[in-house]
This record gives sequence, C-alpha cells and structure tokens, in this order.
Amino acid sequence: MRFEAGFIGVGNMGGALASAVYKSSPDLAVCDKSAAKADAFLAAHPRAEAADQYTIARESHFLFLAVKPNVILSVARSLADYITDDTVVVTMAAGVPLADIADAIETGRCIRIMPNTPCAAEEGTVLYSVGSDVTPGDEAAFLDLMQFSGMVDKIDEKLIDAAAALSGCGPAFVYMFAEALADGAVRCGLPRDKAMRYAVQTIYGSAAMMKVSGKHPGQLKDEVCSPGGTTIEGVLALEEHGFRAAAAAAVTAAYDKTAKLGK
Repeated sequence: MRFEAGFIGVGNMGGALASAVYKSSPDLAVCDKSAAKADAFLAAHPRAEAADQYTIARESHFLFLAVKPNVILSVARSLADYITDDTVVVTMAAGVPLADIADAIETGRCIRIMPNTPCAAEEGTVLYSVGSDVTPGDEAAFLDLMQFSGMVDKIDEKLIDAAAALSGCGPAFVYMFAEALADGAVRCGLPRDKAMRYAVQTIYGSAAMMKVSGKHPGQLKDEVCSPGGTTIEGVLALEEHGFRAAAAAAVTAAYDKTAKLGK
C-alpha cells in the first residue's frame, strides 16, 4: 500500500477530516471532481499526493469516500474491482447504511462514520460503526488515524442518524446562534468585530464549563441567573420566542431529512 489513507472528495467535510488525518499520517492521497478543491487541499498539505480515484482505491489502506449520499453507491460499485483485501472502506454519507455499502464493494470490511467540520480544528465529533469483516486491528488503526479529529465515539448503527442530526448538523446551528448573539450586541452599540470575538469566546467557554464540570446545563444556566437580574430577563426572552423548541425542531428536521436520503 502506497498510502495509509486516500480521500475521494475533499470538499467541506471530506477536506476537514482529511486535514485531521494528515496530522496523524501525512501519507495520504486525494482527488476531487473539483480540481480547485483538490489543489487547495494539496497546497495546504504539501506531503499529500494527488492521484486518480482508481489508484487511490487500489493503493490506500483506508479508503474514505467523501461523496454525496445520492452517488455514493454508484461510486463504491465503480471502485469495487480496485479495492484489495487489505483495504478498509470508510463512508460518511448520511442515510446510507453499512449493509448497502458492503453489497456495493462486495466486502464487509467497511466503516461508516458521521464526522463534523470542527474535525479540522481538532475539536470535532466522529461517530462510527463497523462492518462485519472489520478486525480489531483495523479498528485500532482507524482510531489512530482519527486521533487528531476530536472526540471519536463508537455507536450502534441504528442510532447513528439520530446522533449525527445533533453532532453533524449542530455546528451550523451553533454558528447561527453565535451570529445572532453578535447581532444583538451590535444592536446595543458594540462594534461588530468585538461582538463576534465575545460571542465566540462565550460559546467556547460555556462548552468548556459543561465538559469540565459535568453539571447539567440547566444547573449551569441557573448559576448565571441572579434573582431579579439581567440574565433571567434574557432567558425569558429566549423562551418567549421559542428558543428551545426551535433548537429541538432543527435536530428532528435534520433527522427526518436523513431518513429520506436513505430511501
């Protein structure tokens, strides 16, 4: 095997994950239907190589298929004859189960993952389920590759779509929240650059508090709300505008869409 990892697709998600893998093993190859995306990745990761999809399939220990759900099975079938017995195929297409991938590549030596874009900053979430022919050695090598991606968690495949509706789609929801917080501060007179910096740090610090303290977020919220104070006024304003319901609805809408993609 020439490459420890090969990526077919280095768009927003594929590129983010490939960046994390590069930190663990720069011995990787990439291709993308967009030459501009492949060139941009290679420029930022000088030890990576460009190769066509068939070479990547034949020469990669871990073959990452970072393509859209509507084409992943056709791509997998087109590569089946090039995949060797030493290859582990890793897919990240929402709604496409391991069984379908295994049928397409004619082997159960495959891993299904649902990552998110913060993997590029070593603060991502990678959910994964393994196929029937994945060995403990395969899994250990995969985890080594993922060591700079953030939190990596094995999950029953029947739960992966629900979990990914939170972790995979959630960054977009958080970015919207950060932008909205900054907009509110700008409305109150704060310069835009400072508003964005403070919004980002507030979210980052709040997440760290939840992670480090282990406290329920409701308890942490109560600890910020002084009786008759300013924070409880803001909390009630969020409640009046359906903040919790909107956040929960965003996750369930993403999950429902995933179910449709798999059909």
